[in-house]
Amino acid sequence: MRFIFKTRYDQDIGLFPHRGTVFWYSLLSVALVAAPFLIAPYYLGELSFLFIWSLAGLSLMVLAGYAGLISIGHAAFLGIGAYVHVYLIHRGVPLLPSMLSAGAAAAAAGVVIGVPAIRMRGIYLAIATLAFSAIAQEVFVRWEALTGGSRGVAVPKAQFFGWSLEGEVGFYYLCLSVLVVCILAILNLLRAPTGRAWIAIRDSEIAAQSMGVNLAGYKTLAFAVSAFLAGLAGALFAHKVGYLTPDIFTPVLSIQLLMLVMVGGVGSIHGAIFGAIFLVLLPTVIALLRDYLPAGIAQQPALEPGIYGVILVLVVLLEPLGLNGLWRKIKFFFWQFPMYKSETFKRQKTYMRTERLQ
Repeated sequence: MRFIFKTRYDQDIGLFPHRGTVFWYSLLSVALVAAPFLIAPYYLGELSFLFIWSLAGLSLMVLAGYAGLISIGHAAFLGIGAYVHVYLIHRGVPLLPSMLSAGAAAAAAGVVIGVPAIRMRGIYLAIATLAFSAIAQEVFVRWEALTGGSRGVAVPKAQFFGWSLEGEVGFYYLCLSVLVVCILAILNLLRAPTGRAWIAIRDSEIAAQSMGVNLAGYKTLAFAVSAFLAGLAGALFAHKVGYLTPDIFTPVLSIQLLMLVMVGGVGSIHGAIFGAIFLVLLPTVIALLRDYLPAGIAQQPALEPGIYGVILVLVVLLEPLGLNGLWRKIKFFFWQFPMYKSETFKRQKTYMRTERLQ
């Protein structure tokens, strides 16, 4: 088993807990950089999709996993970022300024929904964000000058300083770079007082407020940062799909993102990545399983949403910490072997917010 002895205060806020982590992340970085030279273009495109979903999951993880605010309207932020980005690209704005503007537009929308929603909690906040998503989808349909209405709008190929990203390789590196920069930014933000305030609000709003945390300000900031990341993911998503229509950004997409966070593991950057892997691979697995299932089941149009629901229920009941929690248990097993005790991860009784005050 690995023992970490901390001799400096800076170790508590370090990006990497020990040198072994640095080694494995370095190895992963080399593998990701070399991937275009080792795998087929189809799988490279799937990896690009994985990076985009990871960025979208990271955006919701900031809000739900670290600030404790439930949102079922993140598809609206993806749509705002995608449509604003395409609108600016059509008018000759370069790629990076257009993406940043798309993120800023989504962040502004996040502030608009965040200011009135900060007084809500739980199911009421979820309903408010769901209503915002429905309103945004209706705006996408009606605002034809920006979105093209129901007929949609074509997305031009991305260009970076005159270099066309039409192929899978260039777009792959673009998605990877954006994801890495955003992950590093969020990791540093979580080490700062802002991230600590979000976690305090998530754990107990009363305790956070008693320590001087401005609840309204930090909740609004969480909405803005989350929406900004979702806007960037929407801009990349627009280039990936090639053609935008309003029926892409439905509340069903928001529910899929929420499931991504739940299955991956709430409150963890790794959880966003694991959840994205799950969301990208599951449709392929379901398509393969249809060949082996009885015809009456395989031909059901609701087979995929049904499997999503079953998996989500099983995760909530059997592994609340998601895939990230399962991965941590596996690592801990090998660290402790052969002295591993299953009682180490025995679930303790948890209390509701109201029970904490009694």
